[in-house]
Amino acid sequence: MGQAGRDFGEFAAKLEKHLERLPDYAQRAQEKLQKYVPPEARANPLRRPAPVRPSAITDVPVIAEARTRWAEWNAPAARLERRKRRASRAMTLWIILTLLFSLYAVAAGLGLIGAGGVTEAVGGIAGAIVFGTLGVRSGMRLRQLSRTEVPVSTTPPPLPRPASAARVPMERLAESEASLAELLRQLSAPISMVPDESVDEARTTAAEAASALRALAGRIQAIERARGSAPAGERKALDAAIRTLREQLDDGLDSYGALVAAAGHAVAAGGSGLRQDALTDATDRLAGLAIALREVS
Repeated sequence: MGQAGRDFGEFAAKLEKHLERLPDYAQRAQEKLQKYVPPEARANPLRRPAPVRPSAITDVPVIAEARTRWAEWNAPAARLERRKRRASRAMTLWIILTLLFSLYAVAAGLGLIGAGGVTEAVGGIAGAIVFGTLGVRSGMRLRQLSRTEVPVSTTPPPLPRPASAARVPMERLAESEASLAELLRQLSAPISMVPDESVDEARTTAAEAASALRALAGRIQAIERARGSAPAGERKALDAAIRTLREQLDDGLDSYGALVAAAGHAVAAGGSGLRQDALTDATDRLAGLAIALREVS
């Protein structure tokens, strides 16, 4: 009994000693924690960082992905391709049915099926004529669709996801395209002194450059998706590739912006000769950039 009392007394004394040192333990833990806390958060360590929220509902990753897929599905080129596939499948079906009924008509006429004769083959001949006609119509429809030019989509291309390195450049490109379209529309007015050939060349070159820049942005997004599933040791190289492509994208946007600026100066100057030359030079530089981007892609 006495031994148990002494043991309990010693345990109580040790426990009380540790309780007294708890503030020291807390201070040491706080000092170690401060090494891993960002400087801007040290002023108020109890304040939690605000969660990153999308600026709009369309910036939510799931909704943005669904919107992108819907835009791709409704694109004029995608709709035309689906119509061509349906016409091709229908033509294949009618051809197969025509061949089957033709074989049936031959077999029935030769007596391989039934009593033989023309009377037995009438059903097969009628079916071959009907399905053959449908096959010819489907073939003509497929030929017509193959010659149809893809209509120009008036819907702006979907932007990359908010966290993508290509998001800000593509927003900048969309704004520049809208500005350039308005400026070229004014330069196309009858009162403008800029030749129509220069305006058309600037418009065509801008469209080609925008397409090349979007292709470059698509490469960035593809690498970003690959980075998400790549091993940790490979991500550094992928990050370097993304930075390189982003620099190329920024340079391309600078050249596109130079064309917008030249068109703006031409509108402001009323199409003077000096401004026409600047517009032509900017168009030539952007055309060279578009060719270079296509070769890299």
